Amino acid sequence: MSKETNLKAEALHYHAKGRPGKIEVIPSKETANQRDLSLAYSPGVAEPCLAIAANPDDVYKYTAKGNLVAVISNGTAVLGLGDIGPAAGKPVMEGKGLLFKIYADIDVFDIELDTKDVDEFVRTVKILEPTFGGINLEDVSAPECFEIEERLKKELSIPIMHDDQHGTAIISAAALLNALELVNKDIAKVKIVINGAGASAISCTRLYCALGASKENVFMFDSKGLIHPSRTNLDGKKIEFINDALPVETSLADAMKGADVFVGLSKGNILNGDMVKGMAHDCIVFAMANPTPEISYEEATEARPDIIMATGRSDYPNQVNNVLGFPYIFRGALDVRASAINEEMKLAAVRALADLAKKPVPDIVNMAYNTSNLVYGRDYIIPKPVDPRLLTTVAPAVAKAAIDSGVAKMPITDWEAYEIQLSRRLGLDNNLTRVIQTKARQNKKRVVFGEAENVSMLKAARVVIEEGIAIPILLGDVDNIHKIMAENQIELPGVQIIDPTKPGSVEDKERLTRYADLYHEQRKRKGVIRVEASQVMRRKNYFGSMMVETGEADAMISGLGRKYPDTIRPALRIIGPKPGVSRVAGMYILMSRFGPLFLADTTINFNPTAEEIVEIAELTADEIGKFNIKPRIALLTYSSFGSVPHGTDAEKMRKATTMLKEKHPNWIIDGEMQAHLAFDTEIMKQYYSFSDMSEGRANVLIFPNLSASNIAYNLVKEVAGIEKIGPVIMGLNKPVHVLQLGASVREIVDMAALAAADAQV
Repeated sequence: MSKETNLKAEALHYHAKGRPGKIEVIPSKETANQRDLSLAYSPGVAEPCLAIAANPDDVYKYTAKGNLVAVISNGTAVLGLGDIGPAAGKPVMEGKGLLFKIYADIDVFDIELDTKDVDEFVRTVKILEPTFGGINLEDVSAPECFEIEERLKKELSIPIMHDDQHGTAIISAAALLNALELVNKDIAKVKIVINGAGASAISCTRLYCALGASKENVFMFDSKGLIHPSRTNLDGKKIEFINDALPVETSLADAMKGADVFVGLSKGNILNGDMVKGMAHDCIVFAMANPTPEISYEEATEARPDIIMATGRSDYPNQVNNVLGFPYIFRGALDVRASAINEEMKLAAVRALADLAKKPVPDIVNMAYNTSNLVYGRDYIIPKPVDPRLLTTVAPAVAKAAIDSGVAKMPITDWEAYEIQLSRRLGLDNNLTRVIQTKARQNKKRVVFGEAENVSMLKAARVVIEEGIAIPILLGDVDNIHKIMAENQIELPGVQIIDPTKPGSVEDKERLTRYADLYHEQRKRKGVIRVEASQVMRRKNYFGSMMVETGEADAMISGLGRKYPDTIRPALRIIGPKPGVSRVAGMYILMSRFGPLFLADTTINFNPTAEEIVEIAELTADEIGKFNIKPRIALLTYSSFGSVPHGTDAEKMRKATTMLKEKHPNWIIDGEMQAHLAFDTEIMKQYYSFSDMSEGRANVLIFPNLSASNIAYNLVKEVAGIEKIGPVIMGLNKPVHVLQLGASVREIVDMAALAAADAQV
């Protein structure tokens, strides 16, 4: 089965599983009893209705309008699929709503209109205005999209933006400003060749001109050739960029001679190395066709070592990705109740993105791209999508521009408070899973899949290979693995499969003998004889641990179908703890709406002493330090700050807190405390203002015993439906992580990524 076939099957399953689709409506107020319902609906709901009738602006105070955007399409220009209709385009619109939510905490209703009539489209959107705080037009074909947006901007008093036009324009304009600065060229003087004349290309070129580019220096091509005044087949807005400085018969190759900038918004592989060689010195190429750029990164950089290149792809430097723009532009517009998204706001977003790329990069971004020093330069001209500063940089810039240009109905006065509010919307580290996978891709490691005779493990291995996360090594019966792969149409070309129980090749037999000798040497003073060592090494988890210990693999994940000790015991015996670590521990990561929560110890230590609690806290802080997250550690129990003077757990956590504060005076850490206080900063400020937790929520929870931690973890993950990673084994000298019984394909992939990232450290 091809990669495309795999993707098709998985995509269909992803959209259909559980609750169909990708979005749902969740109540934001209490609905627990009849009193709550009487306030939510009749009779209590009459009061906000009357208030809004008396003062229409109160609709923002009493309803969700101020944080609600409509993603509206008629399905006439869906991604690369073309005119597939409104119903077929709905998955894309739901996906856009998902991005709005996860990047900027904006709620979305997607609306698909079954009309190609401009008047009907405009009228329908217009009468929906009372419902929404903003309108995102999506996947509407040109030239109708221009008229629709222009008319809606004139007739509505809420922000409107057609992201297909303006999103790419804003991101690429920021990249262009920085690229030109790096090569010391004046935007007013450079020769720019644009290939593509659709909505996005027109909008990009307009924005470049707004930033100072000269139309006389812009040469735009559509599928029929140069946009030239002698042509009689120009439609839509193309005439805006006619240029007679070159003959109408000029080819794209001829126009590229001496060009400073090429911007592609067309189709793949229409440029070649010779055309790029003919460009001016320090040329700039933005090949933004997806998934295949107008010219490959490799061919372009080989042709011109002095090139600055951007694409729409994440696997090369300088990705022009619309997600850098639209969530934050709408966030800023909504937060000041802007009546429009105007040119000033778009230009503010451009400059904010351009300036952000010049600032020191947060460690979490460096970590994601496996570098210690990602700096402004030819390979970094625009911020990365995982940069947590985007929300607090672009949204305020857009909001300020709205205020300065007079379209803001609710100006912001306290900008510091606004930035704090933005930071709290999603949690600054909310994208941890994406960061881990991005980091894993930068330096692929060999990860042993300890129990490969399982369809979920094999599906996960396929994803890991296709996404470039790691290099899987499968342990299990070779024939059975191939049988499962055939039955489930899973193809894993080139993957290494090893069966420790019956080695087939000379190499495998030699490896098994060598591993048995090593294990015997390790354990001969523990009562293990040579024959027993040979038998033990035929067990997959012992064999896999030895692969990691010898460096023939970099990490291992296992445990999907076995009891927890059956996986961790081999790793402890063969790999052992890090130097200076007396006791390993387990941690779960829960992806809460406030950012990741780290829970320890959740898997190994039944009733640790105060000294062991200290070591568990130190291991946890060290582990999350790999993610460049500053730990805020709460030591939990049933009492708070001595409220129960006696009691084993309370005294233990109190003692551990004192020891940790003495050893690490600069850490943010406190205890003993009840669990809710770790998150309720208002109560902490009112009653326990002396505590480190009064200034912000905890992100690390340390429990007094395994019973408390395991109950808390399982309860929260099931009731709250929180995404999770774990258990992460901390303190081992090399990475081995345990899968939960029945882990999903996604959870296995996440653990493989984490293991690979750990192996890089």
